Order: sequence, then C-alpha cells, then structure tokens
Amino acid sequence: MRFDERGQSTVEFALILPLIMLLLLCLLQAGTMFRDQLLVSAAAREAAREASVTTDTSRVQAAADRSAPGLDLSIRLERGPKRGDVARVEVSARPVALPLVGAIVSNRRVSSTASMRVETSRVETSK
Repeated sequence: MRFDERGQSTVEFALILPLIMLLLLCLLQAGTMFRDQLLVSAAAREAAREASVTTDTSRVQAAADRSAPGLDLSIRLERGPKRGDVARVEVSARPVALPLVGAIVSNRRVSSTASMRVETSRVETSK
C-alpha cells in the first residue's frame, strides 16, 4: 500500500456526506408534506361533515383540529341556509418545515376542499 493514498476513502466520504444528508432531508421533507396534505384532506372532510349538521363555526373548527393535530389550520366555510344546500369547507395549513430544507416549503400551503349537503336547517346551539 502506498502511503500517499492512505485516508483517501475517508476524505471522499467526508466530501460526499453533506450531499447525502441534504438529499435525505429533502426526501423527509417531501414525506412530511405528503402527510400534511393527507391530514388537511381529512380535516376538510370532517369539517364539512360537521358543517352539514350544525351552524356553529366553533364546532366545525374543532372537528377539523381533531383530524389534523399539530397543524395550524385556517378554515373558510360556506354554508347554505336551507336543507339540501351545500356546505363547503376549505382547509389550509403551512406544512411542517424541517431544518435546512424547510426554507423550500416556508412560503407554501397545503389545502383541501370538501363539500356535503346540509342536513338540518334549524339553528343549533352548542351544548
């Protein structure tokens, strides 16, 4: 073995390791965004279901929050006053950002819309 080549593989590994770590963080960030999109979709469905049976917006917000724990959700609700009208809910949130690669998604939002028919026309109060 020649002495001038000793440690070559260590140096090469040290040079490539940051790139490998950055690639892994990017993959984790993509997976996190996919998970957040699924959570927001579930929150929109649950909020639309709640909006179809009640006019209480705090109950609609609570239903969405239960479906997507850990996300700061913003909800926009459109609900017709009569039975058979459409209750439409749009839910959006900022995805969880990982260190180093979080700047890629820092200004993006994940969102989903769900609609259901209004099942009741009477004004309900929260219990």
